[in-house]
Amino acid sequence: MEEQNPHHRPEKLTGVIMSELKVQQAIALPLVAMNLTWFAKIAITTAFLGRLGELELASGALGFMFANVTGFSILNGLCGAMEPICGQAYGGKNFKLLHKTLVMMVSLLLLTSLFSCFLWLNVDKILIHFGQQEDISVEAKKYLFYLLPDLIITSFLCPLKSYLSSQSITLPIMFTSALAVVLHVPVNIFLVKTRGFEGVAMSIWITDLVVVILLAVYVAVVEFKKGGTWKEGGWWEHGFSDWIRLLKLCGPCCLTTCLEWWCYEILVLLTGKLPNAKQAVSIIAIVLNFDYLLFAVMLSIATCASIRVSNELGANQAGPAFRAAYTSLSLGWVAGLAGGLVMVMARGTWGRLFSHDKAIVRGVGNAMLWMGLLELVNFPLAVCGGIVRGTARPWLGTYANIGGFYLLALPLGVLLAFKVHMGLPGLLIGFLVGVFGCLTLLLVFISRINWGEEAHKAQRLAAIDSVKDENIVKT
Repeated sequence: MEEQNPHHRPEKLTGVIMSELKVQQAIALPLVAMNLTWFAKIAITTAFLGRLGELELASGALGFMFANVTGFSILNGLCGAMEPICGQAYGGKNFKLLHKTLVMMVSLLLLTSLFSCFLWLNVDKILIHFGQQEDISVEAKKYLFYLLPDLIITSFLCPLKSYLSSQSITLPIMFTSALAVVLHVPVNIFLVKTRGFEGVAMSIWITDLVVVILLAVYVAVVEFKKGGTWKEGGWWEHGFSDWIRLLKLCGPCCLTTCLEWWCYEILVLLTGKLPNAKQAVSIIAIVLNFDYLLFAVMLSIATCASIRVSNELGANQAGPAFRAAYTSLSLGWVAGLAGGLVMVMARGTWGRLFSHDKAIVRGVGNAMLWMGLLELVNFPLAVCGGIVRGTARPWLGTYANIGGFYLLALPLGVLLAFKVHMGLPGLLIGFLVGVFGCLTLLLVFISRINWGEEAHKAQRLAAIDSVKDENIVKT
């Protein structure tokens, strides 16, 4: 076993780093493609809603935002707990823990989706209570009613993706996601003709269902080839301690994801309170569309960091885990710089793709300058979140998000936008300061990690079952 000094520098350090970069590239590139197809699917859905009419577009967009806040963000956040458990279990060759974590997470998400289902069925009352127009709210409820099956499908889809990606198996996820986007267009065309507005919502869960079926078949075939059976693989051996371990990670993982996700939704809502609300909302919506493209890369690098760190810690390799973490962080800084430059360079043309209003185009260009600076910080922030998830300490991300987003970004943004009367730039400056504060906190947390201790902890948490199995075999 390699020496457990994380600061150990071999003679050929460059070769080691290049080797790590190659490993991360093989994991991250398919994830980037997968995430880009997800955003392409949203764009296709929006385009079909827009062709149906202004009311359908507004209610569908509002309904989908509500679905994200009260459904998909929660399910994705809870599923984040699979990354450290499955990643460390795979590194420690504890396949039983991998199997039962998949089954437990699906069960948990299905249970959670009942709560989201209740909110979706009452979305019209909730939206009207918060001042939304009645006709838009009623149509949003209709949209979410036909989107309801996606809660169940997502409860399978997220765990299957995490189960495979924690083992560095990302190509099947990429290919199935690409197939879903290809199918999304003809499915939309058919359902819009036959069902209209409801058909757009149905097309989302139908193409997601295709991905779930293909990934489930892939997992079943792979497990069958390994010679295991559903009874012998530990799939159903869920003890009380297993649930405690899972739930302890689910809480902070969910909070971390939701706090950041919700904060950007709050940014849009605050923009709607500005004096020139229609123009400001149009500007932020156009700018965030570009940010979503960069987020696909950002999320992929963060997931890759979590996978690499958790795999190495599970294998009791503190040095490689340290190098994987800091290689990912360096990659995050480089990607952030590239993303920020791309956003700044595109600021003159991006707005024209969405609007011919000169004031909106000019506002998009100005906002993208600030967002370019924000991306420079956002990328390493996302990677830091992946690193702390990989060490099974996601609550560090929760603390940082509360401090950076809710105690700094939002109050400062509101102060600059509404009290100093800086408008939308004030909100973005507040977010820039808050994200920088969030990143600073996480960098301090990561710099204080004892990688040797984390490796030993991973052995206790993730490899304990496999150790028991080895002892049984020896006796």
